[in-house]
Amino acid sequence: MKVLVTGAAGFIGASLVERLISRGDEVVGLDSINSYYDPRLKLARLSRCGFILPASCLGDAGDGGLDAALPMGSRLGNSLSHSARFVRLPIDDRAGMEKLFEEEDGFDAVVNLAAQAGVRYSITNPYAYLDSNLAGFLVVLECCRNSGVKNLLFASSSSVYGMSGDVPYTEASVTDAPVSLYAATKKADELMAHAYCRLYGINMAGLRYFTVYGPWGRPDMAPMLFARAIMSGESIKVFNNGDLMRDFTYIDDIVEGTVRVLDRLASGAGAGPGAETGEPAYTIYNIGCSSPVRLMDFISELEDALGRKAGKVFLPMQPGDVYETFADVSRLVHDTGYRPSVALRDGIRSFAKWYLSEDNPLRADD
Repeated sequence: MKVLVTGAAGFIGASLVERLISRGDEVVGLDSINSYYDPRLKLARLSRCGFILPASCLGDAGDGGLDAALPMGSRLGNSLSHSARFVRLPIDDRAGMEKLFEEEDGFDAVVNLAAQAGVRYSITNPYAYLDSNLAGFLVVLECCRNSGVKNLLFASSSSVYGMSGDVPYTEASVTDAPVSLYAATKKADELMAHAYCRLYGINMAGLRYFTVYGPWGRPDMAPMLFARAIMSGESIKVFNNGDLMRDFTYIDDIVEGTVRVLDRLASGAGAGPGAETGEPAYTIYNIGCSSPVRLMDFISELEDALGRKAGKVFLPMQPGDVYETFADVSRLVHDTGYRPSVALRDGIRSFAKWYLSEDNPLRADD
């Protein structure tokens, strides 16, 4: 299967690309490698996937060397697979995306994971979300339509459920009251995708991911923020005085769920209920561990795994944050036979082992 994965240098994207390459798919990875967080981590993920990086782009991420060594539009080969390649390109570059789809001459499926992430960042930098999450996703939809792509998976988020207290969240739960711009853009993506599914016959599956963690994770998320503070002897910020619950989901579970949905979609079996009618399929899936954990328990597990206690500063709830996330994954289990199952303790220990290892390109900054 020939698959385009956008956001290929991201946390989920790189793990998915690695999995698809390992099983023999033809993979085109795409990412802008922006500076939302340290590009060294993104480059290290790409290298782990086998992409051959110019030596000159592996130095100081802040000296402009990356743009000189790997300008937009650059293409990279892969040491692990002759049928895998990477393109540096933002998804809101309409001309560049149209050229890519024309040159590649047909994808069996597109997995759109590229987005401006972060609930809190959306409060201070709203226009970044307009460019990537809305304009960029429209470019992806148009390229799929004009190139005859029949299968599109796209990343949504558990944040679309807002402050709803009706847990666990099912895909039928109300999602019309987002509490952050990030969540609003993800809900808008779901609606845009539905329209293109019905108008142009593209099979669609939206994946609502729940609090992803694990090795190679994003440095703006709690596990990395907490680990870095703990190892540096700094206090961690604990919002809502620690009274929060999250459905922490290990990266391997996220990737397996994504691959199961991708294969179901590409097989022609449809993405969910109603697909047997012959109409294009449109389905939303929750992918979460379905086992919420109290934030203080999460911190305790991380302290044990790192072998150090954390100093704690207790703060009120952050704007745009929610009290609890809790995924009902019945649809995922019914349609794909897969249920996320990695226990928090096991996942945290794997994360901590990676964080303390030389594989972590940011470790020396602690």
